[in-house]
Amino acid sequence: MAAQRFDRVRAAMADRGVDVLLLSVGADLPWLTGYEAMPLERLTMLVLPVDGDATLVVPALEAPRVRERPALFALRPWGETEDPVAIVADLVGRARAAAIGNRTWSQFLLALQGSLPGTAFRPASEVLGPLRAVKEPDEIAALRGAAAAVDRIAAALQAGEIPLVGRTEADISAELSRRILAEGHHRVNFAIVAAGENAASAHHEPGDRVVQPGEIVLCDFGGAMVGADGVGYCSDITRCVHVGEVPAELAEQYAALRAAQAAGVAAATVGTPGEAVDAAARRVLADAGLGEAFVHRTGHGIGVEEHEDPYLVAGNAAPLVAGNAFSIEPGFYLPGRWGARLEDIVVATPDGPDALNRVDHDLVAVDR
Repeated sequence: MAAQRFDRVRAAMADRGVDVLLLSVGADLPWLTGYEAMPLERLTMLVLPVDGDATLVVPALEAPRVRERPALFALRPWGETEDPVAIVADLVGRARAAAIGNRTWSQFLLALQGSLPGTAFRPASEVLGPLRAVKEPDEIAALRGAAAAVDRIAAALQAGEIPLVGRTEADISAELSRRILAEGHHRVNFAIVAAGENAASAHHEPGDRVVQPGEIVLCDFGGAMVGADGVGYCSDITRCVHVGEVPAELAEQYAALRAAQAAGVAAATVGTPGEAVDAAARRVLADAGLGEAFVHRTGHGIGVEEHEDPYLVAGNAAPLVAGNAFSIEPGFYLPGRWGARLEDIVVATPDGPDALNRVDHDLVAVDR
């Protein structure tokens, strides 16, 4: 699988006139090599020429963490008194066009630009974005496994197995995080818990707010689970529960949200532009008088990163293709009152949208 990815990357580089690819921190490096660089002041960088041998330049103290793959890249550890930028620049040589990882720290990009005045730099996403956005079968299987894991946590939440009343948002968030790890994820990416009026903040930071009876509780959580290729693939789910009977007004609003989410999923077919999927979900909430309360895009791509291409938002006219994986997550947010969001991960397939999350989509009432 890794060798095939290297071949696909080199072909994409050739198509785009890129002589060398430079990958440091971020998701591109582990997706291609299986190795994730630590975000240190010490430079790690894969140097991948379009028609030459690849080299992974890595701090010597980090080298033991690298799974060596001599068929794919040579390992070049550097010592504390060496200049890693000079090492990379020497490997780049006279390349005219370099694509560098979008998450590369600016200090390293600026240093490389100074050392390579004849090289033009472009974002690596021009090369890797289209490749990573189309998931391979093993990647979809990894996403499906991660989705099933968080489904089980959401089901426990809906069954009342995770007590809410009298606990702080932060405490509940910590329990969701523990469950994410217990379900086989190797990393927690986030565990948003927002109660009552805090649910009107789409990216609320869980705090010391104590959950009370008669409140909605929004839970948006996910992590990364290692797939067959040794790389972590992300989960992301949002479900809301209500402590006690759901008020009629909220029930009506949530019914519109559920219809909007279903419309977004149904619209996410191969060939449909991302902006059309967004419009399909947004139209339902607008018709229910909640259009202005839907303040974010309908969805984002997901894979090695929790947010990546494609994005389902107005202005994105690119059509979905088979293998695209993304969230469908409309929401509404009424400041000072409450909010709600409903999110599944979906894969575009030739046979239609495949929703990976299957747990109940209702606003379930819990008693504690």
